[in-house]
Amino acid sequence: STVGRGPEVPFSSQAYRISAASRGKELRLRLAPLGPGQPQDLVFRFGMSGSFRLCPAAQLPRHAHLRFLSRDRPPQALCFVDARRFGSWRLGDAWQPDRGPCVLSEYQAFRENVLKNLDDKAFDKPICEALLNQKFFNGIGNYLRAEILYRLKIPPFEKARTVLEALKDQEQTRRKKSPSLTLSKKLKLMRENPDLLELCHTVPMEVIAAEKKLLEPDHSDNYAAFKSWLRCYLVPGMSSLRDRNGRTIWFQVLSAPSPPHLGMSPHTGQATRKKRAQLKADPEAQAPKVTTRASKRPPKAAAKPPKPAKEEEQEVVAEGLRKGRARGRRKTSAAPAPSEPEAPVTTGRRRTSVRRSRGEPGSP
Repeated sequence: STVGRGPEVPFSSQAYRISAASRGKELRLRLAPLGPGQPQDLVFRFGMSGSFRLCPAAQLPRHAHLRFLSRDRPPQALCFVDARRFGSWRLGDAWQPDRGPCVLSEYQAFRENVLKNLDDKAFDKPICEALLNQKFFNGIGNYLRAEILYRLKIPPFEKARTVLEALKDQEQTRRKKSPSLTLSKKLKLMRENPDLLELCHTVPMEVIAAEKKLLEPDHSDNYAAFKSWLRCYLVPGMSSLRDRNGRTIWFQVLSAPSPPHLGMSPHTGQATRKKRAQLKADPEAQAPKVTTRASKRPPKAAAKPPKPAKEEEQEVVAEGLRKGRARGRRKTSAAPAPSEPEAPVTTGRRRTSVRRSRGEPGSP
C-alpha cells in the first residue's frame, strides 16, 4: 500500500506458493514460484497490532499494507494488516541477530542461553522487564509475562538475577539427586513442578494448542475464549503498574507489601512523581518524628530554676521593700498624709527593685 513503511517486494509470478516459519516474535514467509524464477523471503515483525488476514480482494481491510492475491474467482487476498504501523518486514531470510533462541522451537538452547548469561546487565532489572528482553526471552510478550509470573506467584519487581540464580541452584540440585532420569520422567517432573523457564515454553504452547483461534479480535466468541483462558492479564481484581519501558504489567498483590501500597516507583525504588509533589508542597507532613534520648528530657530551666537566681530575686525584692518603708517615713515627717492610696507607691517600689536588679542607679 502507499502508506506502508516496509520496502518494496521485488517479486512477481503468475503462480506461487507461500510457506511460513516462525522463531520467537518473528515470522518468515517464503514466496516460491511454481514455474521458473527465484524464491523471495520476507521476515516480519508484528509490533502490537500486526496480523495476517484472509479476505475477499474486493473488501480489503483499511490498513492492509501488504497483499498477496490468490487465483480464486473471485480472488482473495492474504493481507498483512497493521493499524498502528509498529510492525515491519524486511527482505531476506535472516533472523535478527540480536534475538536469542525461540522459547517454543529451541527450548533447550533458550534455557542454556539464559542460565549461562546471568551476569549480563539485563538481569539487573526487575524480572518483569527482563522477560521482555528478546535477546534472552525471544517470544515472550506482555500478556505472557503476566501469566507466567502469576502462576509461580513471583513478585514482578523482584530482581531478575535473584529469581533465576535460585532456579539455577535448584537445577543443579535436581541433577545430583536424579542423574539417570529418563526423558519421559523429566517431562513429567517438569509438568508437575514447572519453573519460570519451563513456563516460558508451556504457557505459549497452551495458546498454540488451543482448538479455537483465540487471538482473533474480530470474532467475539474466539476472543471471549481467550479472555476466559487468561488468569491475570486484564483480569478484574488484579493490580497493574507501568514499568520503566511504559508497558503495563498485571500482577496479583501478595501478602508482602507491594509497590502500589508503598507509593514507590517499582523500577527505581524512589518516590513516585505524585508522592514527590506532595513532599515538596508540605515537607513536614511526611517527615518522620525522630525522638532522641536528649529530646525526651525536659529542659532544666523549665523543670527546676537554678537556686542562685531565685535567692537573688528574693534579696532584691526585700531590699526594695526596706527602702520603700524608709522613704515613706521620711515623707510622713515632712508633709501630711497622702490622699491617694498606696497602690502607686507599691508600683514605684517594683520599678525601683527592677532597676536595681539590673545594676541601674537607685531613686534619689
